[in-house]
Amino acid sequence: MKAITTALKVLFMMTILTGIVYPVLVTSIARTFFQEKADGSLITFQGKIIGSQLIGQRFDSIIWFTSRPSAINYAPLPSGGSNFGPTNKIFLNLVKERNVTFVHKNLLNDSTKVPSEMLYASASGLDPHISPRAALLQVDRIAKARGFNKKQTEKLYALIDRMTEMPQFHLFGEKRINVFMLNLELDKI
Repeated sequence: MKAITTALKVLFMMTILTGIVYPVLVTSIARTFFQEKADGSLITFQGKIIGSQLIGQRFDSIIWFTSRPSAINYAPLPSGGSNFGPTNKIFLNLVKERNVTFVHKNLLNDSTKVPSEMLYASASGLDPHISPRAALLQVDRIAKARGFNKKQTEKLYALIDRMTEMPQFHLFGEKRINVFMLNLELDKI
C-alpha cells in the first residue's frame, strides 16, 4: 500500500510540475522575450492575418513563386509526409510529374536539373522554404507573367539575393528563401 501511495504522490507532483508549472513558465518566458515567435510568427496585411512565416502555403498562379510540394495540401493539422518509400511506383511517378510540371510551368529546357525541394515534399508537408536556385529558375516566368521590364526583373533578382537566408549559425542547413515572405515582397516591385 505504501508503494501505491508513493507512486500516486509522485504522479500528482509530476503532473503539476510538467503539466502546469513548466508550460506556464516556458510560455511566460516566450511571450516576454519572443512575442512574435511565441504567437506563431503571424503576418498581417491590412489588419487581417494572412499567414505565418513558419508554414508553407500553396501558390498556384504564374505570377507567384511556387512553394515546394506538400503531401498534405498545406493543411497544418495534421502535418505529415506521404510515407512513400523511394521505390514506390506512385512516389516515382509523382516525382516525374512534378519535374515535368516545374520545367513546363517555368519555360525551362527539358534538360534543366530541377532542385530537389521542388520535387519532394518535406516531412511535415509545411516547409515554407525553397533554395535560391529554385527561386531563380522561376524568375523568367514571373517577370513575363507580370509584364516586368528589364529594370523590374533586375529588382526581382536583387530581391531574391536580399531575401536569401544563410544556414543557421552559418553552419547548419543550406541557403534558403521563405516563399511566403518573398511573394509578399514581390508585390512591391
